Amino acid sequence: MRVSEGPGQVYRRCGCRDEETGKQFGAGCVRLADLSHGRWYFSLQVPTPDGGRDRVRRGGFATLAEAERACWELAQLPGPEAVARTWTVRRWLRFWLSELEGRLRPTTVLNYRSIVEKYLIPHLGRFRLSKLCTKTVQRAMDAICRQVVRGGRLNSPGSVSRIRAVLRSALSEARRQGIGGHNPARNLRLPNGARPHAVVWDDEHEAKWRETGVRPRVAVWDLDNLARFLEAVRDDPLFVLWWLVALRGPRRGEMAGLRWEDINLAAGELTIREQVIVIGGRRPAGSKHHILTEGAGIPLAVALTGGNRHDVTELLPLIDKIPPVRSRRGRPRRRPDQLFADRAYDHDKYRRAVRAKGIRLRIARRVGLELGGVVLHHHLSGTPDLPGPSRSKVQVSRTRGQLPPAP
Repeated sequence: MRVSEGPGQVYRRCGCRDEETGKQFGAGCVRLADLSHGRWYFSLQVPTPDGGRDRVRRGGFATLAEAERACWELAQLPGPEAVARTWTVRRWLRFWLSELEGRLRPTTVLNYRSIVEKYLIPHLGRFRLSKLCTKTVQRAMDAICRQVVRGGRLNSPGSVSRIRAVLRSALSEARRQGIGGHNPARNLRLPNGARPHAVVWDDEHEAKWRETGVRPRVAVWDLDNLARFLEAVRDDPLFVLWWLVALRGPRRGEMAGLRWEDINLAAGELTIREQVIVIGGRRPAGSKHHILTEGAGIPLAVALTGGNRHDVTELLPLIDKIPPVRSRRGRPRRRPDQLFADRAYDHDKYRRAVRAKGIRLRIARRVGLELGGVVLHHHLSGTPDLPGPSRSKVQVSRTRGQLPPAP
């Protein structure tokens, strides 16, 4: 039964189901002729913050008059107040995140989204914005404080403070748009936690770590450990980078974002202008070339893969793509005597597979270096038994420069 008078639609329906299909009859139930059967509902379109309109349905009213009154009261509300009564915290938080994209750094938006999906929506997502109060938010924060995270630990006071900051920012934006009269995330009681102080990683801390396996949350190397590290990477092609990080302390992303125009060798100055960021644990999308050449740089096989594809997975396909190469005598050759490759192709599984094809390998090794509870990876450009890998790399680089850029 439907009544179309007024700003929306008012109708009566029940929860009776078909015994065979299990589906509800809804407004088509024959028992609705009895005025005592079923409940009254209404549907109404209300404006949304993004300029659109949403259909809102409410029900459970005992009489037609109650449903019409509730529909009329909702229709008379301004747009923001109607949103507060109809939107849940879950819907507002996701809308707020969509508005932040393009205005904040991608990593910041990613961190906000992680907090929203992991903490705020599970504890507060079902509440409507108009019903959200300080007491409800306080209970949610208390539950988050008791939540066990990785390692069997509770959420740290710093993590809880960041969660509250994200919620407070989202509700402050709702208040600026007229959705709600106060911010229930402002006056909360949260645990106080002091930041862990960094300790110097000396012989005493190292001995304790080796004995118990426990180390401080934040530790820095002393001069002896730093000197050991710089001595170990002295022959590394990136030694200048390690030296600069050790003595001047730039961030990892800032060093990866350096360009030649940022360095003034004459004045001995370096300017930090930008940094490289990784979003969601993945490198930026794109593609790259994998090239296999002969000794003089003539390409024998080329493959194009996604930018996130690991290089070593293309080692065997490239070898299989080598075409027959004519020689002065004998049959055309399809297999080289030896293969040079950089450290990106270093993997024991693929080393064994290449050796099974009768090819000698000349691939740079990745060597693990352990210093005071920290495992670093020292990428060696060559070893004494690898004759001239740098020359081969130059030839491949020249060949890559003649290819069109990867899309």
